Amino acid sequence: MDEAAAGPAGARPPAERRRDGGDDRAGDVARIEDALAGPLIAAVQAARGYGGLVYLRSRDRRSLVLTVVTGVPRSLLRPWWRVPVGGVLPMAEAYRRGEELWLPDERATMMRFPQFTAGLPYSFASAYQPLRTGEETVGVLVVLCAAGRAPADAPTPGGALRPAREEMEERLTRRAGTGPGGSGVCYDSEPVSVRLPTPTAHTVRVGLFDWDLDSDRCSADDEALAVLGIRRADFGGTFSDIVARVSPDDRHELRASRQDALTSGRVGSRHFRVLDESAGPDEIRYRPVELWGHLVRGGAGAERLLVGALVDAAGGVTAAEAAERLPDGIFSLDQDGRGIYANRRCEQLLGCRREELLGRYPWEVITWLRDPAYEDRYRAAMLSQEPVSFLVRHPADGWLGFVLYPGVHGLTGRVFPTLPPTGSDPVPTARGAAGVVAGAAAGTPPPEPVAGPRAGALYHVVQMASVLTEAVTVRDVCRAVSERLLPAFGVAELALYTVREGRMYLLWESGYPEGFLRPFEGIGLDTRLPGVHALTTRLPLFFESPEELSDAYPGIALDRMSAWSFLPLIASGHAVGSCILGWDAPHRFTPDERSALTALSGLVAQALERARLYDEESAVARGLQEGLLPHRLPVIEGLRTTGRYLPGTQGMAIGGDWYDVIRTGRGVALVIGDVEGHSVGAAAVMGQLRSAVHAFAASERPPQEVISHTNRLLTELEADAFATCCYVELDPRTGRALAVRAGHPPPLLRHPDGRAEPLDLVGGVMLGVQPDAVYPVTALTLTPGSVLVLYTDGLVEQPGSDIETGIQEVRDCLTRTPSDSVERLADQLIKTARRAPDRPDDVALLLTAYGPDQAGGRLDG
Repeated sequence: MDEAAAGPAGARPPAERRRDGGDDRAGDVARIEDALAGPLIAAVQAARGYGGLVYLRSRDRRSLVLTVVTGVPRSLLRPWWRVPVGGVLPMAEAYRRGEELWLPDERATMMRFPQFTAGLPYSFASAYQPLRTGEETVGVLVVLCAAGRAPADAPTPGGALRPAREEMEERLTRRAGTGPGGSGVCYDSEPVSVRLPTPTAHTVRVGLFDWDLDSDRCSADDEALAVLGIRRADFGGTFSDIVARVSPDDRHELRASRQDALTSGRVGSRHFRVLDESAGPDEIRYRPVELWGHLVRGGAGAERLLVGALVDAAGGVTAAEAAERLPDGIFSLDQDGRGIYANRRCEQLLGCRREELLGRYPWEVITWLRDPAYEDRYRAAMLSQEPVSFLVRHPADGWLGFVLYPGVHGLTGRVFPTLPPTGSDPVPTARGAAGVVAGAAAGTPPPEPVAGPRAGALYHVVQMASVLTEAVTVRDVCRAVSERLLPAFGVAELALYTVREGRMYLLWESGYPEGFLRPFEGIGLDTRLPGVHALTTRLPLFFESPEELSDAYPGIALDRMSAWSFLPLIASGHAVGSCILGWDAPHRFTPDERSALTALSGLVAQALERARLYDEESAVARGLQEGLLPHRLPVIEGLRTTGRYLPGTQGMAIGGDWYDVIRTGRGVALVIGDVEGHSVGAAAVMGQLRSAVHAFAASERPPQEVISHTNRLLTELEADAFATCCYVELDPRTGRALAVRAGHPPPLLRHPDGRAEPLDLVGGVMLGVQPDAVYPVTALTLTPGSVLVLYTDGLVEQPGSDIETGIQEVRDCLTRTPSDSVERLADQLIKTARRAPDRPDDVALLLTAYGPDQAGGRLDG
């Protein structure tokens, strides 16, 4: 397996390991891994699964760290030993939401978590249960099951997992130690493997005996007599009693055993058969027995004593002998993929002695199996727990078929000669894609194929590529790199620099001491620093200790880190900047990790360059949108108006929200609208609609005609856009108003006594849907001291919450905030939206305070 894939950084000192629960002494039940092992096995058995995992949060709360694993090779999960809490991964989602998750097959996994499937493209089902101590989620229990074995309408395994999960939570709560809510539960070490109970196919019985070779006296324990089929009462204490039970054809083996002991001092694996008492009275049947022993020379009366063991050989030995007689090659791999058995035919077909296979990965020993595709077959079998078959071209002897039969403790494989697949050449030729080489036909020795990158090392590159495709702005890219690289590679510090006019400027930093990077801001490209050299030479630099870095760059300022990588960010031959990573523990950079980090730096550079261009275009688009919004609201006697606008933070960060205050012959029109979409096109449509409403309102058309004409105009534009709008024509002298609503959220009215309520306006369809749509009018009367609130849905719609909840929150804010200052009231209403780091939609707000002492208008962005 690829041990170079990203996992916990370096070996941790013993003192640090003890903080994760106990020391490394055998039998230390105080370790947190041991406390979770029993409930994890119980969970797998309860759900009828084949594997289980437990993740606990890291000390810095940024990662979930694999703590215990059972039923699945630890090495196969190397890319997931440490996953970001914010990642688009099922275990991370279960942790963040505190809810159980059930993925019945690979299709469901692909639809919800494509990045996870990219790294584990195999067929299996999985259940995820959050682990809590008190009210706080501290980890996740994961159980893996074979996909497709249960009916489609089978219930989720959540109920079956509950007892094991509760037992885990109880043990974690006891271990929480100090801090509220189990704050002491965390993990930052490597995962511990726990074996599932092994079902015993055949009970192996072993009995002990002593045989005095001089007197023929013999003593045996009860198990030895049971193996021989002799009752204790019938045993006379001589070896002749044993010989009487042995098949006449095998009695020579006993005599040979005696001779072996006298000549060599030991007996090794002598086989004979004894009568089987389970047979009927008229049937003679024998069972195989194996004898082992060594000679002990004692004192008088026991000069030559054979001390030995009798083994019931009806199981393993017999099976191995049968496997040796098969025409197909048979081999076994342990759970981690290393060889533990191969029969003689397997040696012949693979051209490799079994001694070379034992304890090693087949794809490392046999050169023509080094293609990662063949290792992937092993992964597929172990993670799906379904048989897998495939063909391999031997470099000299044609085609071989392989069938892998997996189990939770390993797999058994069969290899056999077979015909070539349809359309292939009957004579071996070079096939790079299959990882097989030519040689025999050409008369030249076959070259050793070069294996491609392992799937484990590639996972982080694939995941980062997937994440960066969704990052739009430079800020998005920097955040994605921080959230993925730091936990994936165990990185403690990250700094991203960009180049402008021959100098380097900090884009993003994480984990550095306050002010540490300030002296490096704006340094020139001729400065002797590793980040600059990595960029100017376009070669990554890796330092595995502070001494290495200080020797290469004398006098460089160091912080508490112990290892660093300095990666150049190059996009299409253009120098973008540098990425600096720091590890807080000694760290050895393996070749695979260096390759993965170098590849990731290229992806980051491309994403940053694309995002920089996008930000420039977005700035132009925002300028266009700001030019379309009103720069100043008119001063209306008896009214105080103010507006606010906040752009969204996703996508182009522009949209089609607008507001306006328009003088009419009958008073003033208060307008707010929202064009669907977030693009330059949406902003352009918004500008056209605002101009149309302004023109229709100024022509003194009644409110319903203003909206009807605007609706017809939008349908005639054929812009494939829809819009919502709320139009209120208010007479400042009387407080009477006529309102029209076209698919827009209802306005809110704050009464002079502080009560706030939504206005029940009869609504019509959105603009641009039906050319001849009719828009009813609702009559209102405002009392002095009241405030009318018009807003777009970006103010009241938040991810994970319904619009009614958002409207209620705005009502509550209206009630709490005094209305003596309409500007202060507007600031309070958008306070939450302004502080939100992510706004999926833009926000527009128009407030109108009515009263004889009100005069003036204001807007603010």
